[in-house]
Amino acid sequence: MIRLNMKGGPWWLEIGEGVRVQVRPVSTSLMMEARKDPELRALPEDADDEETGYVFARALARRAILDWEGVVDGNGKPAKVTPEATDALLENWTAFEAFQSGYLLPAMDVEKEKNASAPSPSGPTAGAKTTAKPARKSARSARKK
Repeated sequence: MIRLNMKGGPWWLEIGEGVRVQVRPVSTSLMMEARKDPELRALPEDADDEETGYVFARALARRAILDWEGVVDGNGKPAKVTPEATDALLENWTAFEAFQSGYLLPAMDVEKEKNASAPSPSGPTAGAKTTAKPARKSARSARKK
């Protein structure tokens, strides 16, 4: 079962400290764009999950964030949304965690819901009920040629 609870267009995500970001809805095309990010592709094959997740979240944020409020540059003026400024925003741990939990994780929950049938705890047939009646008698062996 997939629960369709997607927002139709851009929406605002509160990320704390008086900051909110306007984001594109999570879509297959957006995820595929992020997967093609040069920074993500440049990771070594032995990169751990933490590093890969961090780089992917930044790649996704650079493509998903359309606008923001409450983000200022070094001079106190409203900062423009750029890839560099987005990366700088995500260097703030609070902002990064809020983006992860408010934007990325709900999309991953939809992915998890696709697997509606979990195996039984003690094996695939441990919790299964017998539905067929027992055979009346044993079957004869096949004829030999």
